[in-house]
Amino acid sequence: MTATEHGNLPTALTAFVGRRHEIAEIRRLLRTRRLLTLTGMGGVGKTRLALEVSAAARESFPDGVWLVDLAPVSGPSAVIARASSALRVPDLGALPVLDRLTGYLAGRRALLVLDNCEHLIDACAELATTLLAAAPELRILATSRHILDVCGEQVFALAPLPEAEAVELLLDRATTVRPDFRVDEADRPELSRLCADLDGLPLAIELAASRLRTLSIGQLTERLENRFALLTGASRTAPVHHRTMRGVIDWSHELCTPAERLLWDRLTVFAGGFSLEAAEGVCSGEGIAEAEVLDLLDRLVAQSVVLTCAVDGLPRYRLLSTIREYGRERLRESGEQDELRRRHRDFFLALAHRVDQSWYGPCQSEKLARLRAEHANLLAALDYDGDPRARFALAASLSWHWSTGGFLSEGRRQFERAFAASREPSPERARALLCAAWVAQTQGDLTTADGWLDEADALGESSGDTWVRNRASGLRGVSAHYRGQLEEAIRRYENALSAATALGDEHEATTWRLALVSGQTYAGDPRATETGERVVAASEASGERWGRALTLMALGHDAWARGDRERTKTLVRAALESMRGFDDHAMVATMLGLLAWATAEGGTDERAARLLGTADVLWRDAGSSLSAFGPQMAEQHARCERAVIDALGEAAYTKAFAEGSAHDTPGRAVDFALTAESDGGTEPGESTPPVPVEPGHQVRAADDRRPGTFRFGDVVYCTTSLEVYRGGERLHLTTTELKLWREFVASPGTVLTREVLLERVWDSAWAGDTHVVDVQVMRLRTKIGRERIETVRGFGYKLRG
Repeated sequence: MTATEHGNLPTALTAFVGRRHEIAEIRRLLRTRRLLTLTGMGGVGKTRLALEVSAAARESFPDGVWLVDLAPVSGPSAVIARASSALRVPDLGALPVLDRLTGYLAGRRALLVLDNCEHLIDACAELATTLLAAAPELRILATSRHILDVCGEQVFALAPLPEAEAVELLLDRATTVRPDFRVDEADRPELSRLCADLDGLPLAIELAASRLRTLSIGQLTERLENRFALLTGASRTAPVHHRTMRGVIDWSHELCTPAERLLWDRLTVFAGGFSLEAAEGVCSGEGIAEAEVLDLLDRLVAQSVVLTCAVDGLPRYRLLSTIREYGRERLRESGEQDELRRRHRDFFLALAHRVDQSWYGPCQSEKLARLRAEHANLLAALDYDGDPRARFALAASLSWHWSTGGFLSEGRRQFERAFAASREPSPERARALLCAAWVAQTQGDLTTADGWLDEADALGESSGDTWVRNRASGLRGVSAHYRGQLEEAIRRYENALSAATALGDEHEATTWRLALVSGQTYAGDPRATETGERVVAASEASGERWGRALTLMALGHDAWARGDRERTKTLVRAALESMRGFDDHAMVATMLGLLAWATAEGGTDERAARLLGTADVLWRDAGSSLSAFGPQMAEQHARCERAVIDALGEAAYTKAFAEGSAHDTPGRAVDFALTAESDGGTEPGESTPPVPVEPGHQVRAADDRRPGTFRFGDVVYCTTSLEVYRGGERLHLTTTELKLWREFVASPGTVLTREVLLERVWDSAWAGDTHVVDVQVMRLRTKIGRERIETVRGFGYKLRG
């Protein structure tokens, strides 16, 4: 090979922007991997990145870097000849072309770039395998929308450009078509929005930049609704499949099988992403069996049509906007869109109903995480106007998502839209009115809540629905509570509890027990402590955490009213620990306020000011205030603020208050509140220490799980604070590990199968591999000691008592 034959890479005509990390990582991989495939959807920049990497790596390949462009090749039989031609292998003698090619590369240290393999996968895979076997020093860098799927292949999935690099690319290409193009800092947000709307795809960005000859950034963004007509006009020298955005996606669509295309089109009904369970439930039928969805989805992922991601630890899938819009056009043309939207709504209605009906049990934060991950789909389902009753039912079933999940204002808006869209009386409307009233009460809008309760009560009366009437009466108790009319509130709570018990509705009865604890506590009722302790014990027995937190907070208020500052802080900290994983702004803010009162009375005014600042920012984000929960609460809060200001002075108070307001989410607020400062509290990240116990103390029976502390050898478990200690050191268990531990503690010496643990710990929130149980048990055993949890082969696991 002569000096002039060290490769055939084309000279780049435009600047290469970004991808520094990717270039470094691909070069690193090429040092140890012989076959590396860059995958990604069309237009993501695979070819340009491969050429940039290859040019940078020339010195490592003395026998050349060779590009084999397969885009023009129409059939698999021509792949070998194309490669041979690209490498300038002499066409001499009677040997087959493949033999000449392998003989030519044998002993040479070269890099072969196989570009655009996706329509010739089998031929490219066979060629790569043959060449690598014949030439030990050869490296192959392939680009494809689909992996080659051969032994030894290293896959590198190329993602769209991050925001900063996407904006940089847009600016660079814009100045090539319009040299006077300039932007200032005020234009940056609009540029970022445009690049986000273009999915960060380099090809889409370059096509959009060509439109800046005649359009402003704002005009370009507005016209993206018709992106396929807009994103055209690539260079005449560009490959045919890359001259328009539609051409790129057409090419991907053509490479799919009919079933893959059908699933692609149907997946566009989802908004924001979807789970495997959702894809199976919504997209199967009429051409796709439910059992086929997983395999088809896997193939769409392999072809870079569908992207994988995780939200709150849950595996999910998503489509880029460009892919979604393309499939959505075809779905509309098929006539299936309305039916798919109905199935989409029904699927998420069923999901919301399951969460609502199983709320008072284990996995509450996981259920909320599932709904939070599906928030965009839930809103899309609510927008479907095919059936007003189903819309009311869905909005009402999302009551915990709206309130405890951190979407109060959105929930209010959805109820108002649903009520305005249909005034037809129905049982579903009555229940939606009740839920809307609760949301309004939490926001402090008692007047609107009263109006909705009146309408719901009237509907319940006319239809003879005693459940609706009982719930309306109980919610009138909530309004009375928040107005400071505590005797009436307690009376209504007791009546609602009795009615729910008589109907055998334990879910509804739990709701009113929790309300009764709060009412009794704030009224100074001597029965509050006994009622609260029973509720806490029931919550712990069922694995329920939200009601436990609410009750501990109420008991903390009771302790504060009796002047027991330390017990108040202990109970509120335990309540805050229970709130981890929830996004309930109002409840966490209320707890922080109570903790601030006790902290200020203990003389730690600077920390109290910070807690007040944190509570304030949560109230503002919730669109409510403490005054919504009764005049007594608001008056005490104001007294606390005045006392802290007097103690610190205005300037010091303002500074500490501002520092506290930096903890602007429920999660950050809980972490901050449980971090010790100068109040003599616990170490950072801890809450209250466990009560010391005597060695040999055994766990109580599973049906007597009152707050307490239990010992298993050197492992101590405190049920009140949900903390586990080993050898005196606190163990930092994940949420899942703690749930597993509690299940073992509830049944010492009993074998728990994988299926039982999966049901109790993961509940309906889990849709993945059941072997997750084995992995999590292994991690738990590593922390508490392997001897504590015994493996019973063929059956499951058990805790040694």
